Amino acid sequence: MVRGSKSRKKLKIGHHRRGISRFFQEFKIGDKVIIDIDPSSHDGMPHHRFQGKIGNIIEKRGNAYLVKVKDKFKEKIIIALPQHLRKLT
Repeated sequence: MVRGSKSRKKLKIGHHRRGISRFFQEFKIGDKVIIDIDPSSHDGMPHHRFQGKIGNIIEKRGNAYLVKVKDKFKEKIIIALPQHLRKLT
């Protein structure tokens, strides 16, 4: 029996979130962001376990950002492209 990641409904997006403006976002070190995965772009996609988590930008690495996220009792560093991040307001 083959098991999938069962993330089909979790990563589904509506028509209101489509577009390319999220690809050109810029963040500064120390900004708080929400990990909001865009399933139409597979590059730089974090694991779906981190969908909706809040973290801090700690570094920019090429086009991607390093985000420090608290996962249960540990702090983890996630590498994600800007289309998978949303600034916390």
